[in-house]
Amino acid sequence: MKLSVVVSTLNDREQLLSCLDALTERTSDTTEIIVVNGPSSDGTSGVVRDRDDVDVLVEISERNSNVSRNAGFESATGEVVAFLDGEYTVSHSWYDAIEATITSGTDVVTGPVTGRDTDYEQSARTVAGRQVTEFDGTNVAFARTVLEALDGFDEALEVGGERDCAHRVAGFDFDVTWNAEMAANDELGTDGGTPDREWGMAYYSFAYRLTKNYGPRPTIFARIFVSALRDGVRGVRSIVTGEETPTDWTSDGTDVVSNIARGIASGLRARYTDRSAKRNPNGISIRHDRAVQLYDRR
Repeated sequence: MKLSVVVSTLNDREQLLSCLDALTERTSDTTEIIVVNGPSSDGTSGVVRDRDDVDVLVEISERNSNVSRNAGFESATGEVVAFLDGEYTVSHSWYDAIEATITSGTDVVTGPVTGRDTDYEQSARTVAGRQVTEFDGTNVAFARTVLEALDGFDEALEVGGERDCAHRVAGFDFDVTWNAEMAANDELGTDGGTPDREWGMAYYSFAYRLTKNYGPRPTIFARIFVSALRDGVRGVRSIVTGEETPTDWTSDGTDVVSNIARGIASGLRARYTDRSAKRNPNGISIRHDRAVQLYDRR
């Protein structure tokens, strides 16, 4: 198996060095390592260029994980392409888990990221009659043919791109397997802090990907608004417990409603822009100017 690992990094130089050390130590000598940096301001470029275990360094100017993934895939040559966040270190069993699962015939394999909470489900769920298995985009590997069929990730999304990808993977009937041995460790996950959720951006992504992939179905609209109502009720409970103020709850609610409307409109435009099975009008083939600088030592 020829594996390419696309490592996305943004101002996490020290964690990135641990990530690269683990990849070099725990994967095959034939593994191709591609670092996509940007736009970092902590000297990441210099330390990566000084290493001899990084095959390609791609510098980008956009703070978008889907742009980063697509930029890395453009430079990858492996028959299997894995995506990893620069904050994570892979386990000793990570490479073997990918190889064993992919060679057994699975199209996509994912595993846990330890040290942080995640709401990705390990089992498939039914959405508009489609069996969808979600995966964490910061620790996942694809057979190359899958990414080519999907035209990569949808760059219109700043968050939730992996969830959109999971729906499109299901649309092609590709298999997704969860393998607990494909573990990555988030060394920052033990500090007890988690960033506040950006509700507007999250619901824009949610509405966009559902309407883009399934169209204007009543069941899809119901799923969106039931989810928003559920989160609104949780917000009320947070007010009662003193974790949130009424002003913040109102502001978040307004943001959610407006972004649901924007997401539905954008999703419908995207659906009718790309009527093919890949449902990706903002994929790899649309543009070729992601890389600001490219350092290739292969």
